[in-house]
Amino acid sequence: MPSWLPIAALCSLLLVPRLTAAEPFSLRINLTQPTADGVSLRWNDAGPGWAYSVQSRAAFADGVWLTRSDLRPWPVPDLGWTNRTEPGASAQFYRLLAVPVTERGRVVSVSDRLFVSLAEISVLLDLAEIPVTPEHAVDLYKIVYETLDPRGGRTQASAAIVLPVGMDRPLPLLSYQHGTLILTNDVPSVFNEQVLPGIGFAAIGYAVVLPDLLGLGDSPGLHPYHHARSEATAGVDALRAARSWCLAQNVGLNGQTFLVGYSQGGHATMALQRELELFHADEFTVTASAPMAGAYDLSGVTANDLLSGRLMPNPYYLLYLLAACQDVYRLTNNLADLLAPPYHTTLPPLMNGATPSSVINQAMPPDARLILQPSVLAALQSQPQHPLRAILRDNDLYDWTPTAPTRLYHCRADRDVIFANSEVAHASFHNRGATQVQLIDPDPAADHGDCALPAFLLARDWFETLRD
Repeated sequence: MPSWLPIAALCSLLLVPRLTAAEPFSLRINLTQPTADGVSLRWNDAGPGWAYSVQSRAAFADGVWLTRSDLRPWPVPDLGWTNRTEPGASAQFYRLLAVPVTERGRVVSVSDRLFVSLAEISVLLDLAEIPVTPEHAVDLYKIVYETLDPRGGRTQASAAIVLPVGMDRPLPLLSYQHGTLILTNDVPSVFNEQVLPGIGFAAIGYAVVLPDLLGLGDSPGLHPYHHARSEATAGVDALRAARSWCLAQNVGLNGQTFLVGYSQGGHATMALQRELELFHADEFTVTASAPMAGAYDLSGVTANDLLSGRLMPNPYYLLYLLAACQDVYRLTNNLADLLAPPYHTTLPPLMNGATPSSVINQAMPPDARLILQPSVLAALQSQPQHPLRAILRDNDLYDWTPTAPTRLYHCRADRDVIFANSEVAHASFHNRGATQVQLIDPDPAADHGDCALPAFLLARDWFETLRD
């Protein structure tokens, strides 16, 4: 057998129990067939109402289980899969997950309408110092929809929908991905300042959906911060829910889809674009995408920066990222195991969705690295294959080839999300032949917060040139 063929060491896992009183069933991978193309896996049928995901990792005893989100849109109803490997690929261990089938994008509920007049919009935009001249009053709705959790199970999420009033032609659909939010209820669907970008775009003629993302708004659990797969699936299903609800309300859509988001929203926008182009091109055509100031190279640029000892403007980002990685990937028994005294007792309780980022920042040391167990820090700095590095690589977003017109907006002086994240992504995309991707610096002297408005204005102007 060629040395690069992976060796399949297989185990089974039932991710969630049956939703009835029946006894749990056993999942078995009953066929492995190493071939020149890779390893083919087959498994028994768990019965109606179940779907499956295959996860893998390079080491059975010391590693994390990963679901390759760029291979296919897991979970699937199929009873088999072939991992088509390339020469040089390492040996892999596999496991199978079964989850209840999810009716993705199904509308669960829609709130009553909130009407915002043209005069009110003008005041709101003026107070926020957003130089946009509104053309339409808007209606705001909160929508709750069915989607996937980070392991592919069934869950619900919420989003805001903002529609212009009085439009007499079909509308382009725009998805806005918000930046880092740590308070569970500080989300677009509660119609606070987070919904302002949606109001701004709707007031000039877009149908806008603003996903709260998992773990925020009406979605249970901890927010899976920078988890690319769930950012993407929550975004796809929010688009589906918004589209179906618009059609049910006789709101015409013109088939165009625009994507935009800043900071974590830049990462989420890139994840959503990848998901749409790889797996849902028959449903949505991405007209244009504007990811802004995102951490697209989490495992390289971002990780090295977090571990550099540089004094961070917002050190809580590291804690948030660690908590999310632990919650999704189960690195260890609990978050405290990764943290050094006294932070192993003081910091985990702050990740409760009710503690402001300013309070968490004050509880962090000036050098954010010091919250880590010394052994964990040393391993991260010296071991490229450390499980946490593997998790971050699982959420990198530059190793694919965009097809839609894409503009990466990022200011070079950004101290929160290093500009090199966008440089790495831009270079990778061009090397893969995606020459329609551009990197634009709206203001070379602007820091992270000051870059947001000029980036949004440039994206708006660009979108307007493409809108039907």
